[in-house]
Amino acid sequence: MYDLVIIGSGPAGLSAAVYAKRACLDLVMVEKEPMGGGQMIYTQEVDNYLGLPGMGGFDLSQKFEEHAKKMGVLTQNGEVANIEKVRDYWQVVLEAGEILETRTVLLATGASHRKLLVPGEERLTGAGVSYCATCDGAFFRDKTVAVVGGGDVALEDALYLAKGCKQVYLIHRRQELRGAKILQEQVAGESKITFLPDTVITQIYGDNKVDGVTLFNKKDESTKELALDGVFIAVGMHPQTETVEKLLCLDHGYVRAGEDGITDQPGLFVAGDVRTKRLRQIVTAVADGANAVTSIIDYLSQREN
Repeated sequence: MYDLVIIGSGPAGLSAAVYAKRACLDLVMVEKEPMGGGQMIYTQEVDNYLGLPGMGGFDLSQKFEEHAKKMGVLTQNGEVANIEKVRDYWQVVLEAGEILETRTVLLATGASHRKLLVPGEERLTGAGVSYCATCDGAFFRDKTVAVVGGGDVALEDALYLAKGCKQVYLIHRRQELRGAKILQEQVAGESKITFLPDTVITQIYGDNKVDGVTLFNKKDESTKELALDGVFIAVGMHPQTETVEKLLCLDHGYVRAGEDGITDQPGLFVAGDVRTKRLRQIVTAVADGANAVTSIIDYLSQREN
């Protein structure tokens, strides 16, 4: 019987593991991928993590993992098939059939960016293709970029990038934007932003970095090339919450919880990008892990009394 099973070994899970070990909790961390670190390992350069400017995402994830290993954190590879409440404890069932029994569970599975699934996207990710303007925008100062999407995030990204970029194209597959009216007004009033409606990207091209995109206009069925230095894709996120859909109240797929990580199921906690929050960054995921473990310690102490 573990005190804690952490599902996911991204920044939130690793941070939680370190804090849990410092509190002398008996824990195991479960990771379905061959390598931990979450989305961080696909980030070419992390320039906004305090004290480590310019650190590569893969290198930073290695440092996080090394810290956890130094603390004696046990990691088990496997995909979680189900999470079940049994009387006053939990069972985490792996697809291979193994069952982990634990007093508490921390869901730190993260959320993945939805992709365009066009040629060149995967190959040039980290070399001009980005899914986070806040993370990577500084690398495109005085350059020409495009933002793909029509919701709040896409509009906010376009406005954020316009502060430093030479030109921002906002590409949306529909005629009308879906974002908040106030954001639409701000976009319309920004001279650096050019809106391209009824348009989709069919290809992202470049050898070692993004050189441009091929655009298809759905209205007049025309095709053209657009030279770019970067493409920021903001077409939504997919939270990894399949295993808790029947256990928790979800908000657009995300687990409803505050910074304390407490969910509406006693003993089941959440941290990182998978929970409802405004900012999804490495630094906020790390903070989530620490906060969630503090709540877990309180929960276990109350059970003992």
